[in-house]
Amino acid sequence: MSTVVAQSLHVFGLRSHVSNNVFFFDEQIIIFPSGNHCVKYNVDQKWQKFIPGSDKSQGMLALAISPNRRYLAVSETVQDKPVITIYELSAIPCRKRKILNNFDFPVQKFICMAFSPDSKYLLTQTSPPESNLVYWLWEKQKVMAIVRIDTQNNAVFQVSFNPQDNTQICITGNGMFKLLRFAEGTLKQTNFQRGEPQNYLAHTWVSDDKIIAGTDTGRLFLFESGDQRWETSIVVKEPTSETKNLGVIQESESLIEFPAVTSPVPSYEQVMMTSSHSQLSLPQVFAIAAYSKGFACSAGPGRVLLFEKMEDKEFYRESREIRIPVDPQSNDPSQSDKQDVLCMCFSPSEETLIASTSKNQLYSITMSLTEISKGEPAHFEYLMYPLHSASITGLDTCIRKPLIATCSVDRSVRIWNYESNSLELFKEYQEEAYTISLHPSGHYIVVGFADKLRIMNLLIDDIRSFKEYSVRGCKECSFSNGGHLFAAVNGNVIHIFSTTSLENISNLKGHTGKIRSVAWNTDDSKLISCGTDGAVYEWSLSTGKRETECVLKSCSYNCVTISPDGKIIFAVGSDQTLKEIADSSVIREMSAFDVTYTAVVISHSGRMMFVGTSVGTIRAMKYPLPLQKEFNEYQAHAGPVTKMSITFDDQFLLSVAEDGCLFTWKVFDKDGRGIKREREVGFAEEVLVTKTDMEEKAQVMLELKTRVEELKMENEYQLRLKDMNYSEKIKELTDKFLQEMESLKTKNQVLKTEKEKQDVLHRERMDDLLDKQSRELQDLECCNNQKLLLEYEKYQELQLKSQRMQEEYEKQLRDNDETKSQALEELTEFYEAKLQEKTTLLEEAQEDVRQQLREFEETKKQIEEDEDREIQDIKTKYEKKLRDEKESNLRLKGETGIMRKKFSSLQKEIEERTNDIELLKGEQVKLQGVIKSLEKDIMGLKREIQERDETIQDKEKRIYDLKKKNQELEKFKFVLDYKIKELKKQIEPRENEIKVMKEQIQEMEAELERFHKQNTQLELNITELWQKLRATDQEMRRERQKEWDLEALVKRFKTDLHNCVAYIQEPRQLKEKVRALFEKYVQRADMVEIAGLNSDLQQEYARQREHLERNLATLKKKVVKESELHRTDYVRIMQENVSLIKEINELRRELKFTRSQVYDLEAALKLTKKIRPEVSETVSSEDLPSVPPTMRLNVQEETGRIIEMQRLEIQRLRDQIQEQEQVPGFHPLAGMQLPSLSGEADLKAQTK
Repeated sequence: MSTVVAQSLHVFGLRSHVSNNVFFFDEQIIIFPSGNHCVKYNVDQKWQKFIPGSDKSQGMLALAISPNRRYLAVSETVQDKPVITIYELSAIPCRKRKILNNFDFPVQKFICMAFSPDSKYLLTQTSPPESNLVYWLWEKQKVMAIVRIDTQNNAVFQVSFNPQDNTQICITGNGMFKLLRFAEGTLKQTNFQRGEPQNYLAHTWVSDDKIIAGTDTGRLFLFESGDQRWETSIVVKEPTSETKNLGVIQESESLIEFPAVTSPVPSYEQVMMTSSHSQLSLPQVFAIAAYSKGFACSAGPGRVLLFEKMEDKEFYRESREIRIPVDPQSNDPSQSDKQDVLCMCFSPSEETLIASTSKNQLYSITMSLTEISKGEPAHFEYLMYPLHSASITGLDTCIRKPLIATCSVDRSVRIWNYESNSLELFKEYQEEAYTISLHPSGHYIVVGFADKLRIMNLLIDDIRSFKEYSVRGCKECSFSNGGHLFAAVNGNVIHIFSTTSLENISNLKGHTGKIRSVAWNTDDSKLISCGTDGAVYEWSLSTGKRETECVLKSCSYNCVTISPDGKIIFAVGSDQTLKEIADSSVIREMSAFDVTYTAVVISHSGRMMFVGTSVGTIRAMKYPLPLQKEFNEYQAHAGPVTKMSITFDDQFLLSVAEDGCLFTWKVFDKDGRGIKREREVGFAEEVLVTKTDMEEKAQVMLELKTRVEELKMENEYQLRLKDMNYSEKIKELTDKFLQEMESLKTKNQVLKTEKEKQDVLHRERMDDLLDKQSRELQDLECCNNQKLLLEYEKYQELQLKSQRMQEEYEKQLRDNDETKSQALEELTEFYEAKLQEKTTLLEEAQEDVRQQLREFEETKKQIEEDEDREIQDIKTKYEKKLRDEKESNLRLKGETGIMRKKFSSLQKEIEERTNDIELLKGEQVKLQGVIKSLEKDIMGLKREIQERDETIQDKEKRIYDLKKKNQELEKFKFVLDYKIKELKKQIEPRENEIKVMKEQIQEMEAELERFHKQNTQLELNITELWQKLRATDQEMRRERQKEWDLEALVKRFKTDLHNCVAYIQEPRQLKEKVRALFEKYVQRADMVEIAGLNSDLQQEYARQREHLERNLATLKKKVVKESELHRTDYVRIMQENVSLIKEINELRRELKFTRSQVYDLEAALKLTKKIRPEVSETVSSEDLPSVPPTMRLNVQEETGRIIEMQRLEIQRLRDQIQEQEQVPGFHPLAGMQLPSLSGEADLKAQTK
């Protein structure tokens, strides 16, 4: 990477055709697009911070800020592919949070976007012909839903979320107003367009279900839940006065208070294309912004209307008009305010309204000012300064002042100050300005217009031309470094003019094509030019001839510059290279890597070089140029760079482009080679003022002074007059007040006398009242004393009575206490005796209970618990079945449904039985495996017996010691035999109890089967009774209906007969009436047919019922057969298990027999021992090899352990069989009994 670095400092420009191009970040900071950046601009402190676009970006298309002001979404086109970048604004500096660039749907570009209220979702709209609306969960880069909005290639201008609901969406465009709702992964339209379709340019949400939308014909609509509720048309009136040109008509129904929401902006080119057919007089509503008091909307060129809610009514009216002010610097002030407002937004506190226009201008207004200017239209002010509205074609800077001069296709010339970042001078002209050059002193400029070349003075407040040359279409001009000469290009000729004499001193001819760029060397002795003819010429000004030339016809050059030492020329052109030219030849070419260089500039130190590209980027590289791709590339403009310049002190780089933006860059070399130039003299503060201006201002000052003196004299005279008038008025008032005071004094005296009279009367009345009151008090005291005496006597009598009553009650209480105590004693004695008897009885009963519990504790508890559990399970199961059957009988409509239900339940039971059989088969397989393992153990034991036989033959000498051990083992055998007999005695009663319990279980199962049959029979009876009831109800209803029909028929017949009686005197008519009666009421044939039909229906019903009953019987038989088959299978399995157990017992007997043979062999060995000669007594038992007695014991322990394992396995199998017997519906054979383990105890005793 290159060590040359450029940092963007400030930008002068706005890209107004980006959708939603201005909004507030907070109360002081706004965000807007400029070049290929988003700019954060502090309105109070005037600083800028940049959010650069993506690498290789071709320009921004749309912006969107989240409601919580944390995220910024930018839609761009990068290498002809759409990209959405989401920045985190709260980070410093702003960083990229997510990039959406992988799309599973066709898309050319995203034209508008919107964040959801909680900032988690993003809504994007693609351009025609796809016109897809995409609903993103942007944090996970996930498409939640996608829907095609339009199939007729109509333009969509704006999409938005409901400010209270993430799932509701609004879309407006040409001929469309759609409300969509996100549900179950799809976007569905919830409204239907009615009436004539409109071209809706903008909309905003005014509440959670209300939207206001504006059209290209100046109409405002309010929609509530998708239905139109209110309409207003904005029309342009004839300008009868300067105060008001617009009015609002056709108001209907009320509007609701609107929340503050920024209105996104449609594409201005799209709107102008779609609305080109409309009338010019109709205002177009490009932007709507709502705030707490109402809403603001654009109402045609240069105008914004504010609507406020009326206090006493529920509708809105136009309250204010805000205009874009007329610009005095414009060449046509009447047309300077004719620019459309494309976007508006309110600050968070709603104190400021900002608007962007189609001419790339930003305006603001304080809302409090609009309230002050009641009755007159308010005016916007520039937010920063007037900006270029079209491509900038010329750029230059000077030495003595921090000024930048630019000219543009918008016919304006502007002078900027890059130190204060402000606009110094600005003026518009009637012709387009193609090129500009600023004199090193900063006092003059040369501007090439389409018709003439003009030299202008930069005055203190104006740009004034003082010399014109007839050089038409001058596309390039430049002051020399010393400022004494300037060059102007006319086609393929360069004209050299003197700045002092303003004369044309020479013309340089030689180019065959248009000249695109000229550059002076450091000492102004030479001029370098390049053109579209592929020629680069170096001219000598002293001779006016070419010194060197380099022609490459395949390349059309765009810009040329020269090194500070004047030895090397740098040129860039259409062949995508940067060329170093020296001595009429190209000494080196550096590739531009697939872009075209449009401008080149080298620093005055000769260490830094900067080039501008056709895609709007700036490349910084060191000099001498590197051999490889070593440069820093910076995103700058959204169009090709047209001009670049560097300040004299090499501190700042300036660049302009076709996007109408001017960038200032801070540049430096990291290696320190481009050392900062210290300015010997500071920037000049002098300004030019013409003598006539000074004289005019002096004359104005004199006139103002004389006017001030005259005003002073007039004020003094007026003051004297006022003093005289006031003194006369004071005298009159004093006289008047004195008279009033005297009259008031007399009135006061009169009132005093009246008051004294009133006081006397009042005292007399008071004395009378006091006397009267005293008399009344005495009378009342006498009366009250007598009453008190009477009451006191009554009180004494009552007190005596109460004493007597108290004594009587005390006596009664004492008597009651005595009787109560006696009764308590008798009762306690009686109940104590009873308690003793009961306690003795209880103790006896408890002893009996304990004995019975001890006897039946082990058996009864287990049996009762098992049986209770089984009975409860069976009971609950059959109760559930009964309930289910009852409910199904009530729900089902016919017998066919009942049969299907029973059939399905039977199938389920069959499946359960098959599952049980499969489980039993699995257990059988397990048992077979156990038997095989036991057989293997037996084979092993046989092998061990053979080995033992061999050891017996080897160990004949040790038999003597084993005799003693044999005797001890016989004793053990006797003891064990006794224990085995006792265990057998204990086992036999248990087996008898098990037999009894099995018989009880069989009886209970028989009872359960009987109950089941009774239940099924009862269910059938119930269904038959229900059917009979329904049939009787239907017959009863039919009979009632027949009765009612016959009564109605009789009534009708009576009325008709009564009518016939009227014709009793007219036989013919009477005959006709009677015949009519006969035809009307006698319908015997019909009745016969109806009766026949009823009998046929009854026969068909009986036949269907018999058929269904037959089907039911056959199904029952099938179920019984299948249950018998399952029972036989189970019996077969049981028999197989019994045969296997018998085989096990036979194997055990064989084992026992083999052991008896072993013992016989041992006995035979003992006999042989007796026959042999006795061993001498000298041979002691110590000489014999001692064998540990544990060897035979180990064998015995192994056999005992094997027998114990087999016994446990058999017990487990028996437990499983008992569990299977406990399963409901499982019926084992009554007489089936497993063989007892007889001989097990004998076998164990013998082995031991």
